[in-house]
Parts: sequence; structure tokens; C-alpha cells
Amino acid sequence: MRTPHPHRKAPSLHLARFRPELLKIIGHYSRDRLGRDIGAGITVGVVALPLAMAFAIASGVNPEAGLFTAVLGGLLVSLLGGSRVQIGGPAGAFIVVVYSIIEQYGLANLLISTILAGILLFLLGLFKLGTLVRFVPLPIVVGFTNGIAVLIGLTQVKDFLGLDIAKVPADFFSQLHAIGTHIQTVSLFSVGLGAACLLLLAIWPRPGNPSRPGRLAQVTRRILPKAFPTQGLHNTLQRIPGTVVVLVLATLATWLFTLPVDTIGNRFGGIPQSLPPFELPEFSWLTVKQLFGPTITIAVLCAIESLLCARVADVMTGDRHDPNQELMAQGVANAVVPFFGGIPVTGTIARTVTNIRAGATSPVAGCVHALTLLIIMLVAAPLAVHVPMAALAAILMMVAWNMGEWRAFASLKRFPLSHRIIMLGTFLLTVVFDLTVAIQVGLGLACVFFIVHMAATTHVRRVALDQEAPDLAEQVHVWALYGTLFFGSTDKIEPLEASTQPPPAITILDLTSLVKLDSSGLDALDHLRQHLQQKGSQLMVCGLAAQPEIEMKRYGFLDKLGASHVAWDLKDALERSRHLLQPAPTV
Repeated sequence: MRTPHPHRKAPSLHLARFRPELLKIIGHYSRDRLGRDIGAGITVGVVALPLAMAFAIASGVNPEAGLFTAVLGGLLVSLLGGSRVQIGGPAGAFIVVVYSIIEQYGLANLLISTILAGILLFLLGLFKLGTLVRFVPLPIVVGFTNGIAVLIGLTQVKDFLGLDIAKVPADFFSQLHAIGTHIQTVSLFSVGLGAACLLLLAIWPRPGNPSRPGRLAQVTRRILPKAFPTQGLHNTLQRIPGTVVVLVLATLATWLFTLPVDTIGNRFGGIPQSLPPFELPEFSWLTVKQLFGPTITIAVLCAIESLLCARVADVMTGDRHDPNQELMAQGVANAVVPFFGGIPVTGTIARTVTNIRAGATSPVAGCVHALTLLIIMLVAAPLAVHVPMAALAAILMMVAWNMGEWRAFASLKRFPLSHRIIMLGTFLLTVVFDLTVAIQVGLGLACVFFIVHMAATTHVRRVALDQEAPDLAEQVHVWALYGTLFFGSTDKIEPLEASTQPPPAITILDLTSLVKLDSSGLDALDHLRQHLQQKGSQLMVCGLAAQPEIEMKRYGFLDKLGASHVAWDLKDALERSRHLLQPAPTV
């Protein structure tokens, strides 16, 4: 019995190191950076206020659930994350998912699914699987993003029009039916208020390049006198988030004029002026088995959203995030937030971009954002009762419009058929069914098209020997293999068996351009070897690359051929063939 070497270490599983980005900056953090981070954090906190409430209401929960999620989830993501500037919190992409889970399983089971998804996310990061998200094809990401954007906009039609619908169903066609059957209950006050908010959001300048005039600047130039400094006005307004302006103006208008529109106060009773209590949701293994699908959906969507957001931040800052650490931070946030009544947490692109443009340099800005939001929530909670639902609906409609990559539909004709089918299929399945089905079918289609594409790049070509070795042209046939010989392309070998009857004395396979070989491809080669052997012919291979050679050695294929039938290149193979075809000397 063999004993292990005393100095040889047993193989170990390499886990990701838990080291948040915040710890890496402590040694070289300056007062100047602190000032910039505080300013950026306050800006993002103000921006996050209306979005957090709007996302929560659209998801089917109370507005304070969105605020608690933004505060606690955003704080944990910034403290523990692998990106310096990413802002965590509730996201628009989760609206449809959360709403559907609550409709089908209930709020308590949503909390359990979020906790389980958080544990799964932490394990994905711990086992260094953060890079797997990059294997999700772009057509799938664009397809389900546009699909979610359409659904978000559709869910806001009720509040935008002020329709008298007790409960909006989660199904797409049921939503259309509910809107159509209640269209006579439309409120002109809600429509007018929502349209005004939407128009203001459309023309309000976005944070970005102050020197670039926006639609609002063009309007003010036509209205105000020429001597008025409209560019300076535009630069000043650009520093104020449009969502905050809309929220404040719509709330004031509703309160001052006593508009007969639905508000947070008459629907939810306002927002509590206290932190939520710690509560344990009811847990059972039977429930866990039923929540497998929702858990996977939340985890996958959170991973995709957060890592895509981190990559966008890297492009803007020139930094590089740690995907595994980011997943572990998202996992902790999603595992903790539900105990305080929160909804799923992920990276948010809009708030992250705002954070970067506001001058953030470290995760301290994200922490300040969470504390700012907490202070605003505790101080201004009584004012939230006057916030009109039509204004929040307008904000979410603008979020949905900005979320969608609508130009991708116009440019579809420039892409191959497989790209169009995957993107349109994922989009339609997201809208008609749900995100889980869309991602599953999208990934399945992507795999099928990838297999077809790889098989199409694999081909076999006959090599003529009229010039290189005319003396062997009749007894030796040479075939060159190109591409990848795998389970989807083994049919390319079959014609070699029936190419000539009877077969030549020696068949040479030139594998110089064969880059990949799997067990199915190897089995096809062995079947060809046996077929030629039964016909009295011999098989020889040459030009083996590293991966095919390793696979052939592992399965004993080279031993079956014999050392004399494995050549370095085609020239060596032809020389070996001459030697094998020489008649044996007579005694």
C-alpha cells in the first residue's frame, strides 16, 4: 500500500478571500477624498429616496420596505463589496420578479427566497464563480432587460391613469384585460399630474457634462430674455436630480390644491418614523422545496445586475472590481435585509453612475448615501403621506424607458439569425411568461446555436499528394481536419469511411488545425480506426496539438495506433508511410 509523501500537501479547495474594498483604502485615505465622498453620498441619497419608494410600491410591498432595503442593503454592499463606487439597493429589474413571487407565494415566502438567494450568492463568490456571469450572452441580457422595462411601464399604467383597479394581476395578458375593462374609471387629475411629471423628467438635464445643453436649456432660451444667463441656470439645475424635483413639486401641488388623486397616505397610511424590528420569517423545509425556482431567479438576476453594474463603473472610473467579493457582499445583504422586512438588493446602475459623476472615490460614499437616506426617512416621513401615486408612476415609467436598450431592436438586421432569435425570444418570454422561463430558454437556445456554429466551423478536406509525394498518391490518402471535433461535429468523420472502396493502404489524418477534441470526437476516430483495420487498411495521425494529444493519451487511443502511426507532421507521416509500404525482405 502506497503511503503519502511526508512533505506533500493534500489537495485543498481554493476559496475566495473575504476582503472588502473598503479595507484596501484605509491606509491611504485622505481628508480631500472624505469631502468628495460625503458630497457624492448625500447626492445619491437624495436621488435614491423617490426610487426606493417607487420600486417598493411597484413590487407590491409598502414604501418603507424599499427605504429599509436601500438603507441597510446599500450600507452592507458598500461596507463589504468588491467595487469602490457601486451603490446597492432595490432595483427596477426586480419589480416584476418580486411582484410575481408575492402574487404566487406570498410576502413571507418572498423573504425566505431572498434569504436563500443571499446564501447562494455568498457561496458563488466564496467558490470563485463570479466570472460565470460573463458567460450569459449579450442577446439574453438585452432581451430580458427590455422585457422587464416593458413590464415595469405596464404596471404603472394603473396609477398613471388613476384607474380604479383593486389588484393588478401579475400576468401580462391579465394586466391588459384589467386595464381595458377599467379604462372608463380614468382620472383626469391623475393623468394631468402624471403627464406633467413625465414631461418634466424628459426635459430635465441629467448629471453629466455641464457644457452640453439639454432640452430644458433649449426651452429656457426661447422663453427667457437673451441677456438671461441660461447656461448658468442649466448648470445649476443639472446638480438637482429631476426625480427629486418631480417628487417635491407633485407633492406640493397635491397638498396645496387638494387634488383628488391617490397618494401614499390614503393607500399605505404613510411611512413609519422608526427603524424596522428584527423578525424571523416562518421557515420549513417543505417551503424551501417549493421556493427553488424563485430563489434561483433572485440569485441569478442579482448576480447579473450587480456584476454588470460593477463593470459599467469600471469603465467610467478605470478601476477594476473583485467579482467574487461583490457576490459575497450581495449575498450578505440579501441574507440580512429580509429579517427587517426588506426586498432583494442588487447593484443599481443609475445610482452608481450618479455616485461616480458626483465625485465618489471610495465605498465611503455608499455608506454616506445610506445614512443620508435614513436621516431623510426619519425626519421627512410625515410628509410622505401627500406623495401622489401618479408622480411615482411617472418616475418609474422614465426608469423603464431609460432601462431599455431600444436601439437594439432597430439594429437587429445587422446581426445573424441566431442573435435575433435569442434576443427576441428572451424578450417575448420575459413579457408573456416570466424571467425564469426567459433565461432558461434563452440559455438553451444560446447553447444550441453555439453547438451548431462550432459544428459548422469544423470540416474535413482531402489533401492532394500529386506534388509532395506522387509515388504515394494511390496507396496513401491524406485528410486534414479543421476546427473542433466534438459531439456536435462527429458526422464530419463518417464520410471518410465510405470515401473510397476499397480504402487505401494507409489513411493519414493531419490534425494540425484541430484545436479541440472531446470524448465523442475521440470515439469517432476510434471507430474510423476499427473500420479501416477491418478493411485491411491502417490509420496514421500527425500534427497533434496539445489538447487533442492529451485526450488521446488519456483514453489510450495513441497506444491502439502504435508509436509508428503517430507522426510529428505531414512530412514525417509520409516518410513513415513509405517505410510501412516497403515489402518485407526475403530470406
